[in-house]
Amino acid sequence: MELASNWKEYEIIDASCGEKLERWGNIYLLRPDPQIIWDNVNLLEKYKEKINAVYHRSNKGGGHWENLKKTPTSWKINYNDLIFNIKQMGFKHTGLFPEQAYNWEFMINKIKKSNRKIKVLNLFAYTGGATVACLSAGASVTHVDSSRGMVDWCKENVKSSGYIDSEIRYLVDDVVKFVKREIRRGNKYDAIIMDPPSYGRGSNGEVWDIEKDLNSLISLCSEILSDKPLFFLINSYTTGLSSEVLKNLLTIHVEKNYHGKITCGEIGLPIKSNNLVLPCGIYGRWEEND
Repeated sequence: MELASNWKEYEIIDASCGEKLERWGNIYLLRPDPQIIWDNVNLLEKYKEKINAVYHRSNKGGGHWENLKKTPTSWKINYNDLIFNIKQMGFKHTGLFPEQAYNWEFMINKIKKSNRKIKVLNLFAYTGGATVACLSAGASVTHVDSSRGMVDWCKENVKSSGYIDSEIRYLVDDVVKFVKREIRRGNKYDAIIMDPPSYGRGSNGEVWDIEKDLNSLISLCSEILSDKPLFFLINSYTTGLSSEVLKNLLTIHVEKNYHGKITCGEIGLPIKSNNLVLPCGIYGRWEEND
């Protein structure tokens, strides 16, 4: 288990009964998490004086936020020199997955140590945590997501972090169609990042199913890697998908042409109150040998 443990403005205070109490800067949120199946304390009762907002699930799906205290519609938190805009979204989200700091640090270190200009492609790029991280290391980034709202949010994060003048392309597009066009154009990338959803729809209603489509997408992406790629990183939150599967896909489609190192595993966040760890997803990556 790899931990994103270097945060100063984010932490999980406590976790119990399917919920986690988090501090986002000076805002405290109580959100559900299916991994938390232990039961040792009622967090709402114990921390009610601290909590700004609670996300309540609905039996019919989805849910809603209940603000117990005055909570801003948007606020900022820092991770080193990266600055992210946080908001209360539908289906419990905030626009940022803090555990991804583990991957951000890998990307930043790898890009800086390369001592060359790195061209990055970020697919299913969401609000741009990885995009901002790569820009901070001096890379150029092509940011692709099917949601215009998420791409606009990435622009906010890039601006807040001070990289508005960096070399970046924002694209609202279906990922598979975009990669196929890049193959035809002959465009190449030194690093590819992807965070594919379990299921989703593209900008024009295209259907994405990770079990059916991930293999072919990685195969397509292998065709747009440069002659000397730096890394290929896959992150996933799909229930039941093993990190070893990501390793196998990278072995089949990337390692056959580029000899490097493949690693995989789980990513987690420490829980302050009891020194437990909350699992938060899996990763698989191929990287150039140092």
